[in-house]
Amino acid sequence: MSIAHFTVSESDGTHSLNLLIDGMHCPSCVAIIEGALRKQGAVKSARLNLSTKRLCIVWEGLVELGDEWISLINNMGYHAVPFDPATSETVQRKEEKLLLRCLGVAGFASGNLMLFSVPLWSSDALQMGDATRTFFHWVQAIIAIPAIAYSGIPFYQSAWKAISQKKANMDVPISVAVILATFMSLFETITFGTHSYFDSAVMLLFFLLIGRYLEARAKGRVRNAAHHLLQMMTGYATILKSDKQEILPLSELKEGMTLLVAVGEKIGADGEIIFGESELDTSLITGETLPQRVSISSKVFAGTINMVAPLTIRITKAGEHSLLSEIIKLMETAEQSQAKYVTLADRISGWYTPVVHALATATFAGWMLFGNIEWQLALLYAATVLIITCPCALGLAVPVVQVLASGKLMRSGILLKSGSALERLATITHAVFDKTGTLTLGKPSLTSSHTHDQLQLAASLTAHSKHPLSQAITNAYTGILLPLTVHESQGCGLESHGIKLGKRSWATPICDDADNSLELWLAQEGEQPIRFTFADELRTDAKNIIATLQSAGIQTLLLSGDRQEVARDIAEKLGIEVFEGALSPVQKTEKIATLQASGAKVLMVGDGLNDAPSLSSATISMSPATAIDITQNAADIVFQGNKLAPVITAWRVAQFSQTLVRQNFWLAIGYNIIAIPMAVAGYVTPLIAAIAMSSSSLLVIGNAMRLSMMKDKQ
Repeated sequence: MSIAHFTVSESDGTHSLNLLIDGMHCPSCVAIIEGALRKQGAVKSARLNLSTKRLCIVWEGLVELGDEWISLINNMGYHAVPFDPATSETVQRKEEKLLLRCLGVAGFASGNLMLFSVPLWSSDALQMGDATRTFFHWVQAIIAIPAIAYSGIPFYQSAWKAISQKKANMDVPISVAVILATFMSLFETITFGTHSYFDSAVMLLFFLLIGRYLEARAKGRVRNAAHHLLQMMTGYATILKSDKQEILPLSELKEGMTLLVAVGEKIGADGEIIFGESELDTSLITGETLPQRVSISSKVFAGTINMVAPLTIRITKAGEHSLLSEIIKLMETAEQSQAKYVTLADRISGWYTPVVHALATATFAGWMLFGNIEWQLALLYAATVLIITCPCALGLAVPVVQVLASGKLMRSGILLKSGSALERLATITHAVFDKTGTLTLGKPSLTSSHTHDQLQLAASLTAHSKHPLSQAITNAYTGILLPLTVHESQGCGLESHGIKLGKRSWATPICDDADNSLELWLAQEGEQPIRFTFADELRTDAKNIIATLQSAGIQTLLLSGDRQEVARDIAEKLGIEVFEGALSPVQKTEKIATLQASGAKVLMVGDGLNDAPSLSSATISMSPATAIDITQNAADIVFQGNKLAPVITAWRVAQFSQTLVRQNFWLAIGYNIIAIPMAVAGYVTPLIAAIAMSSSSLLVIGNAMRLSMMKDKQ
């Protein structure tokens, strides 16, 4: 199948491709692959996630260039295939099986080598005799050399891939150290010497493989939420074609097809119900656990589960264009974006190769010149330095936390749209809230009474707006609309040929009513202005959320487009001391800019469709959104549901995740600060170095896993 089948083309002429990369083990592998791709003129971006092994390439030009990128990666010694969940699981299992086989061989050889090592350790040359010692060395060589050749395959292959590209990764010094120890031991055996480290070389591989295998298993547990969502896009669906049922893979569904969905079956594409009534489990997309009732004309989305009765659906969006696919793309972007700590980790890992080889060379030379020891022991110390210095923990410090955080939030109905969102959210000092649709549910109902003609005219205007108050009027009228050409004045209202419907100060400045009801005014020349009033419920937990933020030292503000009286009423109910009403979107943006100029880090929580300017200007932004609006929303973070609790959930996850990232950095850096001098000074054996290096990566992953155990609190 052509790679074009897996490529997504955008309207701006760019193409994107997600690949699964097999054969990468460390940050240096990431740097090698990303660097090679970025040198290609057509490539706009290339980001490889170490924990998920998923590469996202974006380029301009011909879609067929995707084949060239795969060939480029494969020629480097890695194996790149289009990403799909089944392939990912297969590659993961294949890697784990190879590591397990190598681990078994190394363990078996280590046990047997110990039998011959004990006499060598417990006797001196006079007691054993040269002939017996040399015999034991040869027996060890016969056992060790085949074991080293096989069990070291994961390290040798990775090292060769890097060297063939004139690069070096963490497996290069490991391979060099093992091979040096083996050849030095063989040389000593042939020349009847006393220094033999066959047992140490095999035991070294044994412990390195234990660490590599446990790390692979841990990464499997850190499998991102996007991967689980992708699994919902695999399988088969039944379509109705010329009155006959036909089963097709989900990847072959097209817009306009008629989809038949049985009870208990997942919906394979976005669409509209044309026959049947049922209830859907939408928790995958919305995070809501209660079933959603659907009927004819209801919009449904891929990945949701049909629970009650069969449905017939006309497909409107399939495959890469479905809402589920769009959400997955947003999650991947958030996970793979280069936040500050990711960039820092990449930079430090880039120094690793030249520094570690320079240290090992200096260690060997220093001990030979000033240590007054045999060259074999000096070489052993140098090999220990090669083994113990490892950037892998540093490379895992950030991606593992990012993946776990985005997955945890996704399961709570919160979607990150920016990789640095949590980093910025953790620093906020001020939280600015809009009112309609944010502190309130955004589903106002019309409470005033009107004649048919008044309602018809107003609805003919509001049919052109997505503002919640406009939609309330539209929903209240079921008759025929007038054909009007409507212009929307941002933050003011709607206008058509001198007819205005909008805020009091814009539509009818002569009115002076001052109650706190939500309102719109309909005004036309020569007629008395008509007032439309509405009721909108506060979110049930809004007061508690505001109080929680205030108790944490975060100053809360209300900036609303509604009248000052309405803003004051809401602020008093919720305990918000700083509030301002009658603000246009531009004025809200100016208020936020003023706060930021004074050093504030501002969280803006507002309507992602109507408050786009102020959301974009804030330090970090959040917005409530329906499933269909998620991809069009201007906010950095969007959440679903009728509660405001996701604001606190996201903030707490952001704070904890940044704490974990900092801890991981200190763990990784602290390990190297302590381990390297000890290895250079000769206080660490290669065996201890192998255990320490593997433990550092596992410690970082284990620390990040604490995020999964974090309990949600309001």
